[in-house]
Amino acid sequence: MSYEKVEVPEDGEPITLADEETGALDVPETPIIPIIHGDGIGTDVGPAAQKVLDAAAEATGRSIAWMRLYAGASAREKYDENLPDDTVQAIRNHRVAIKGPLTTPVGAGFRSLNVALRQKLDLYANVRPTYHLDGVPSPVTDPGQMDMITFRENTEDVYAGIEWEAETEEVEQVRAFVEDEMGFDEKIHDGPVGIGIKPISEFGSKRLIREAINYAINNDRDTVTLVHKGNIMKFTEGAFRDWGYEVAEEEYGDDVITEDQLWDEHDGEAPEGTVVVNDRIADNMLQQLLTRTGEYEVIATMNLNGDYMSDAAGAQIGGLGIAPGGNFGHGRCLAEPVHGSAPKYAGEDKVNPTAMILSGRIMLEYLGWQDAAALVKDAVEDTISSGTVTYDLHRQIEGGTRVATSEFAERVVERIHELA
Repeated sequence: MSYEKVEVPEDGEPITLADEETGALDVPETPIIPIIHGDGIGTDVGPAAQKVLDAAAEATGRSIAWMRLYAGASAREKYDENLPDDTVQAIRNHRVAIKGPLTTPVGAGFRSLNVALRQKLDLYANVRPTYHLDGVPSPVTDPGQMDMITFRENTEDVYAGIEWEAETEEVEQVRAFVEDEMGFDEKIHDGPVGIGIKPISEFGSKRLIREAINYAINNDRDTVTLVHKGNIMKFTEGAFRDWGYEVAEEEYGDDVITEDQLWDEHDGEAPEGTVVVNDRIADNMLQQLLTRTGEYEVIATMNLNGDYMSDAAGAQIGGLGIAPGGNFGHGRCLAEPVHGSAPKYAGEDKVNPTAMILSGRIMLEYLGWQDAAALVKDAVEDTISSGTVTYDLHRQIEGGTRVATSEFAERVVERIHELA
């Protein structure tokens, strides 16, 4: 493969698709893996994560051939464009990649590069595991109760970007259609108005919900909760809920039951190994994350709800600085931390690289390198619980040793070598 704006490493082999139907991968011992360091603090956390992931691969008899890609500020500086086609194509061709945060300006300017990558690559499932690491300060009494994974639909909802700016010819055309043709003539206030469309499709909803249910079955999770605001948005979020129950009832046989079936047919006691699918209203769910944390294991929801829900859950286990994530499509994975680019700290070698490192752990699991992934998590947790932390955690704990971003990565690497 040749690219104008990407240098392909001389060592390493590309990851290929082993099974078209299942999306299973054929992963060589030295795969070529694209990496985007990202904007702002990405210049610090990106190299730190690389160092840790290299150590975990080496400790388990493998290696990684990194392919450096550019997007956001680095791409503008180098190529005078935000998202080069070669960057997208390299991730598409090599199937598994990791990226740091990319800045999205509020208001005018280009739309989210994160969303653009997800849509261009059809990475329809944004997956965010939320679990507490020993030693991380938390605002709740028992953060260990949180062990949840959120499956967020990645391509639709208000993130589809179908909207029109106030006081433009386009928005007035849409307004006229809504008011005159569709009969909603008293719903929109007079004066300038921006209008957006919220598409929720059966196709997009069902494939996301299947991912959540499959994960629950394969990882011995007991429940999948459909989170929606269907009591108000009946034909979009309400449809998501209904399509979710259709998937559960029609496609999984005795492996999956609904909450109604749990009580009507099983007196509230789920058969051994059965996944129960239930649903909750989104605003109530935000409350229940705090009041009934341990009752929820796998969440399936739409794009905007998923953003809110996973961020709120991340706060309970210590904040977005340690919250990992990944984007998945058929036979593809783009791992990324949940946090933003925090440009005021860029280049200061002070921020916490844990979220980027643990996003790399998700990537390693997707490669099938479970032993390397376990080493990463254990080494990060041991390092933090020993009191060796970056400034954000150090200011919340008594004692301990404050270290720079790069030093934290070095300590994690040392622990990997001790554990291997």
